[in-house]
Amino acid sequence: MVHGQISSIEGLEMVAAVRELAMRLPEVTEQIDAFGHTSFRVNDKPFVIMGEGGTDGPSLSMKVLKTTQEILLTQEHFYKTPYIGHHGWVSILAKNVTSYNDLEDYIREGYMCAAPKRLVKQLQEQPR
Repeated sequence: MVHGQISSIEGLEMVAAVRELAMRLPEVTEQIDAFGHTSFRVNDKPFVIMGEGGTDGPSLSMKVLKTTQEILLTQEHFYKTPYIGHHGWVSILAKNVTSYNDLEDYIREGYMCAAPKRLVKQLQEQPR
């Protein structure tokens, strides 16, 4: 099965907004996988994955702590990410994001879940 890269206007806007937040973090790379998903990674471990989606439009998935996941799942629009939700991943459709800046703390949390300890320490020492 062949999947396409994110190409909708809404999807490209989502990628640009998340890229601005994720690339502020140390040693982050951006990658597009064989399914067309755009991910942001640290030490080759993803902490954000975005896809074009189907009829509902593009979606954003983030790795978070299980306690954060539980809290987010009680809020409207967040849902457990298919296939990887049991590992603490939570998703939201791009059309339901009111501000990507509101998601910055979750993106940062996902980074800290995936990053090696030396990078977590470096991040914690940086002023915000």
